[in-house]
Amino acid sequence: MNQITTLTFFRYHTILTKLWGFCMMLFMLRPLSKVSGQSFFKLMGSGKEGFKITPDWGVYALLQVWNTEKEADDFFENSKIMSRFRSKTVETWSVYLKSFSAKGKWSGKQPFEKSGALCNNRKQIAVITRATIKTHMLYKFWKYVPTSQAPLSLSDGLLFTKGVGEAPVFQMATFSVWRDKEALMEYAYKSPEHKEAIIKTKKFAWYKEELFSRFQPFKSLGTWGGKDPLNNTD
Repeated sequence: MNQITTLTFFRYHTILTKLWGFCMMLFMLRPLSKVSGQSFFKLMGSGKEGFKITPDWGVYALLQVWNTEKEADDFFENSKIMSRFRSKTVETWSVYLKSFSAKGKWSGKQPFEKSGALCNNRKQIAVITRATIKTHMLYKFWKYVPTSQAPLSLSDGLLFTKGVGEAPVFQMATFSVWRDKEALMEYAYKSPEHKEAIIKTKKFAWYKEELFSRFQPFKSLGTWGGKDPLNNTD
């Protein structure tokens, strides 16, 4: 399959541009729904310091699934939508992704098809997790989040991470990029805190809907924090 996914992060600086970014969560939905070559998209807000319940009003994200890489390139190079976003932001970063495994659904769909063009020489791995939390489980879920996320700060194999979501509190997602599969597995299955989170997820059935997907990142546009997270060797 030729399908690819892109995830773009937008950083706003002033109060007025942050307000503009917030308003686009509603007003940009219709224009985005008409983008050619796109089979799925989600415009999302974000949480502070990676994955907190408190909003980060200065950062928003746009997830898009494309029929081909060429159509994605055309959007980023020629789209008036992207021009408008860039005119209001102080920084944008877009990462191109090829899916190689996905389980679950997002808004009732499985948007990610396994790519038939993965590169064996690329070791970096990106992960998207997404869930709609059951109302009566919100307190238990968010209470444990700081504990489960704590080991992230200790992982030298983590290149980038950010918590995002379509709606505050109820609908959340995480995006992370790792140096290689070994670094991801070290965090996911050897960290006591994250292992406990997996157990609690099964025990309490926190989610109405959930999705877990892995990707091969293969191209990057722009910067984040002044650097390209895919090629940051500092």
